[in-house]
Amino acid sequence: MQRALGLALVVALALGASALVQGVAAQGVTAQGVTVIAHRGASGYLPEHTLEAFAMAHAQGADYLEVDLVMAGDGTLVVLHDLTLEATTNVDEVFPDRRRANGRWYAVDFTVEELRQLRVHERTDRDGAMVWPGRFPLGLGSFRVATFAEFVELVRGLNHSTGRDVGLYVELKHPAEHAAMGLPMEAAVLRELERYPGARVVLQSFSLDALRTLRFELATDLPLVFLLATRQQATQAALDRLVGWVDGIGPSKALVEANPGLVRWARERGMVVHVWTFRADAVTPRYASFEQEVATFVLEYGVDGLFTDHPDVVVGVLTGLGRRAVAPPRVRPRRRLGRSPCKAP
Repeated sequence: MQRALGLALVVALALGASALVQGVAAQGVTAQGVTVIAHRGASGYLPEHTLEAFAMAHAQGADYLEVDLVMAGDGTLVVLHDLTLEATTNVDEVFPDRRRANGRWYAVDFTVEELRQLRVHERTDRDGAMVWPGRFPLGLGSFRVATFAEFVELVRGLNHSTGRDVGLYVELKHPAEHAAMGLPMEAAVLRELERYPGARVVLQSFSLDALRTLRFELATDLPLVFLLATRQQATQAALDRLVGWVDGIGPSKALVEANPGLVRWARERGMVVHVWTFRADAVTPRYASFEQEVATFVLEYGVDGLFTDHPDVVVGVLTGLGRRAVAPPRVRPRRRLGRSPCKAP
């Protein structure tokens, strides 16, 4: 059935979105509203994690803005994907003598005021070439490293001025490494969020230990999403260990493609499935187009949400398919656990 449905998707996309919906409906496949999560902002158009990229994603209709956090040496939460700085900033020009013995510059070795002196640019590889050559050109613009507080204030302001309720999808990056340096992230993130009551927030991490700390030691009732990177994490037994305290899983596209049953397994255990990462300029070769890739995950695999560098394109595809989420997006609110008798698995 999956092979036949995949062929139907290719043909229907050539005929238009309405034909696609009708063809898939005939196969008995249904989907609810799908949540659009802007991956590091509208990072397909502007340098990732800049306030400008987040503002653009908000305007493009994303339901959530996904933000990665690391910590500066003074304990400030800053908006960066990597522990190191050279791939996305000009740190080598501003602080040429601050590299470690391994030749890399680490955010934790700088204060937030020092990080503010850096210029953020499109992601580059070790040779200095753009990872995605068609994106925002190197050498243009004047983008800066943002703090978590600045990011939250931007979203709050845009929500107020537009009347929308775009959420914050917050990833704690490398929490174990930060803890080893005397900078526990989990409590710092919750303290910052306490300043913004009423904000719609999802917390995510590849670290199950960090999620346990958030839920059981710090007693947060915010939705938690466990990011999956290996097949060992995507078994039914592994999902069983998340039941009752994790609200969703975030598998890679490859994990879902390898085992489409993963979506059903998660749903049976009361969890949503948000998949990463959809890029219009890096379509998986098995798909004829980005539109087909998105449609396959929505209509064939039935996922609940998509992380994407191109939120406007995904919003357009979902709108054409009649699968646009109605606010608030489908991350179910948690019961308040508090210091509940639940025990960490």
